[in-house]
Amino acid sequence: MATGVMVSALAVSTRHVHKSCWIGTPEVYFVKNIDNSRWVKVSDPKRSREMKMFAGTMCVLFALVMMYAWQHFSAVEYGYRIQALKSHHDALLEANHELTMEKASLRETGRIVALAKKYGLDSPKPGQVIPLDSAAPDPGTPVVASAGFSVISVP
Repeated sequence: MATGVMVSALAVSTRHVHKSCWIGTPEVYFVKNIDNSRWVKVSDPKRSREMKMFAGTMCVLFALVMMYAWQHFSAVEYGYRIQALKSHHDALLEANHELTMEKASLRETGRIVALAKKYGLDSPKPGQVIPLDSAAPDPGTPVVASAGFSVISVP
């Protein structure tokens, strides 16, 4: 046969089966060398303009889709952050409630009196307790000097 002819594998595989009839049609391909070196591409300004418009439109569409996706994922992320902050706030409220209850139980006067008797402490005598946060000091106690601004005017 000539060098440009090829027979399909289907025809070769049917020989080994020993069937008397031919299945399908054989496919024959002829090789033809084509020389396109003499062709010159002519630029089409209308098609070039259309392609630039299409590319610009696709860029704008891509930017719009990316902005929508960014907003959507930001909203989802902010939702997760808000939920985490709410659960943290609830945990802090629970801890505050527990500390308030502990503070109330520790300030209970019956408990303090029982502990004082257990350690052998007595009630304070009059004048033995000096309140630190009193608004007006006693007239007999010394007053600590305070830094202040005073103006002396000479007539």
